[in-house]
Amino acid sequence: MGPHPAVAAIRLAVRRVLHDVLTDLTNLPAGTPAGAGTPPLVLVACSGGADSMALASALAFEAPKLGIRAGGITVDHGLQPGSDLRAAEVVTRMTALRLDPVESVAVRVGRDGGPEAAARDARYGALDEAADRLGAAAVLLGHTRDDQAETVLLGLARGSGIRSLSGMPEVSGGPGGPGRSHRYRRPFLQIDRQTARKACMVQSLPVWDDPHNIDPAYTRSRLRHEGLPALEKALGKGVVEALARTAQLSRDDADALDAWAAEAETGVRDEDGRLECAKLYALPPAVRRRVLRRAVVAAGSPAGSLFARHIEEVDRLITGWRGQGAINLPGRVEAQRQGGRLVIRQG
Repeated sequence: MGPHPAVAAIRLAVRRVLHDVLTDLTNLPAGTPAGAGTPPLVLVACSGGADSMALASALAFEAPKLGIRAGGITVDHGLQPGSDLRAAEVVTRMTALRLDPVESVAVRVGRDGGPEAAARDARYGALDEAADRLGAAAVLLGHTRDDQAETVLLGLARGSGIRSLSGMPEVSGGPGGPGRSHRYRRPFLQIDRQTARKACMVQSLPVWDDPHNIDPAYTRSRLRHEGLPALEKALGKGVVEALARTAQLSRDDADALDAWAAEAETGVRDEDGRLECAKLYALPPAVRRRVLRRAVVAAGSPAGSLFARHIEEVDRLITGWRGQGAINLPGRVEAQRQGGRLVIRQG
């Protein structure tokens, strides 16, 4: 008799991602660190919760069959009493699954962007550092379809456009360099949270339920326990699946528009590389705003602090020019119209 359907589903999802990792590695230039002789290492980011424990278990099962080394990292955010003991317990659980290497990494969480964003930034910083140090080809993350639905709703609430509605990509990058553009993999974006929990239960995997996940002080927690249930009550079942489909459709559209903007940008600059307002005005609004966003980020504005309202203000220098002054943007960046050109620079 085969494995329980929940276990089979998560293993299949992980197997597909591992095949993708191997395919990417074969396409790397000869001699790059991730492509050199030793078997590739894939890490799982594991908090000890049901999603990441199910992921760790599936990775431990599937990786050896493909000649891949499987390891694990848990991040101690230091936000709760006894968090170091909890992290040590997660290390013990991953070791019991025969993952190797296994590490706990402690981080200091700042305050920029609010507690959730600050914790996320600290976590990804720790994962990037560990992946670089250990030479990992990829890091697997346990985000589920439910997480994706929540992310889409949060993006909708921010009103930041179609890219925010794209949710989390199946593949995303680290800080650059060989192989890093495909560092993070999310095998479970088509799997619901309940399936991951069921897989842990039938395998007798101990799981830890983070109290922050039910703390109403956190926006995502309120959305998970109040917002989504209210939507399902009003609209019926299937809201989560519909939001996940919205994410994929929005991502396809956003990717196409981003590619269009990248091509269009060279055609709206003069010989000195300055943006020409008349040529910008001629672009479709969705493409023009992307060109402006690219230029503002290139000038030094942090992408995570740059919202739709900022780009709309810059766009009015093109479409609603009334002699207005410079626009101040995050990162001490300034946008100003001068003699038919749009000048964007750090002040």
